[in-house]
Amino acid sequence: MLETSVRLLRLLSLLQSRPDWRGSELADRLDVTSRTVRNDIERLRILGYEVHSTTGTAGGYRLGAGTSLPPLLLDDEETIAVAVSLHAAAGGSVTGIEETSLRALTKLQQMLPSRLRHRVDAIRVATVAVPGRGPTLDAATLSTLSAVIRDHERLRFDYQGHDGMATVRTVEPHRLVYGGRRWYLLAWDNDRGDWRTFRADRISPRVPTGPRFTPREPPDGDAARHVLRGVSSRAWKHPAQVRFHAPVETVAERISPMAGVLHSDGETSCVLETGGETLDDLASFLGSIGIAFTVLDPPELRRTLDELADRYRAAARDPG
Repeated sequence: MLETSVRLLRLLSLLQSRPDWRGSELADRLDVTSRTVRNDIERLRILGYEVHSTTGTAGGYRLGAGTSLPPLLLDDEETIAVAVSLHAAAGGSVTGIEETSLRALTKLQQMLPSRLRHRVDAIRVATVAVPGRGPTLDAATLSTLSAVIRDHERLRFDYQGHDGMATVRTVEPHRLVYGGRRWYLLAWDNDRGDWRTFRADRISPRVPTGPRFTPREPPDGDAARHVLRGVSSRAWKHPAQVRFHAPVETVAERISPMAGVLHSDGETSCVLETGGETLDDLASFLGSIGIAFTVLDPPELRRTLDELADRYRAAARDPG
């Protein structure tokens, strides 16, 4: 019985490692007869695994999706990747999955062998998550947006702009783009006849959805690039242009791609199109880059920097 159980685990691991297997290949790998392979396939089906089979000279087996979740076989690196991802999701940008992620992580850690448990614990102890300050996306909204994108269905939703004004929009959703802090929906706005980028946390979908539509080619040929350009300028409450006195390659190494759009401005400088929810946050972000810069726009940002400079000079004086 133990030998059969071990063989079933080996068979399951093989089926999960690639899409299609011929029966003779499985028999050779397991060092058994083709009849034993067929019997083991039936055992896997009884355990809840959906295994598709085809007959003939090109026949074989393919592992499908069952009606319930059977045990998964993960190698060491896959297990660590799942554990780290669950740990990050517990404090991530989607509302409602924190507790679920922690439950799943607890179950996973209870099943880990000692060598893997120590590796996962080392990563957990050594890392510190910075609490997110921005709004989070409701999990139900994320699921709805993902479904209409997959099914090519039009969507009507209530939307609150950064100025606080509420509108009702009808769009052809194209892609969700995650920028590390926020989720964005890129969609064709039917009422305005143009592409628009929406903050997903400000969307309240209306149901039912539909009808279906034929997807359009994304703007600029790349959804993420188009969203990035919009986020760095129009999407921010306080858009800004800043010239850094360093080559574009140097600045690009120090900022996230979602921070803005960088343009070369000669061999020794570059221009960043960026923005922020507040001028104080924007000034702090620019100062944290550690490279000399000049504000091109807006003038309000220059005044904020002057105020901060006075405050910092006062804080740096000798208290005696």
